[in-house]
Amino acid sequence: MSDPVTPEFSRPYAVSAVGPEGRTAEVEAGHGERALLASRFGLPAIESLRCRFLLRPLRGGALSADGVLEARVRQVCVITGDEFESVVTEPFVLHFVPESALSEEIDVDAPDEIPIVGSHIDLGEAAAEQLALALDPYPRHPDLPDTADLTEEPPPGAATEAPPARPSPFAVLKRRA
Repeated sequence: MSDPVTPEFSRPYAVSAVGPEGRTAEVEAGHGERALLASRFGLPAIESLRCRFLLRPLRGGALSADGVLEARVRQVCVITGDEFESVVTEPFVLHFVPESALSEEIDVDAPDEIPIVGSHIDLGEAAAEQLALALDPYPRHPDLPDTADLTEEPPPGAATEAPPARPSPFAVLKRRA
């Protein structure tokens, strides 16, 4: 069996600290943690990463987490290869659930379930996962025109026809028949 992976940004939080009325918590990644996360996500840099949680108890020892992720990241445009800054503000809802109560069926409309390991949840890793989900997998520099602009009519005088096609190499066979 392999050793468990240590998250780059870990903030263990005791489930017992939530209490029956719930509790708010905030986590912020330090410089070294942001550098490690940037490497994990294939980003040039993560300038800031902060996440606020409202934790509330649910039945069966589970917790509901309503959160807001705020981050500034450097991304690389998939078209130009240029770096640019992107601001991420992403609300989310998660459920921290005892490992024994994890649902085997996936409900795409239900909040994501994260297992409670022992008596703690990891708010740092939860924030990192939300950042990964919020990132555009095909980032485009904000100065590029929208794709709608690329499909507009060409300006007057621009070539509108495709160049003539080269004859097929099989055309000779067609003439012989």
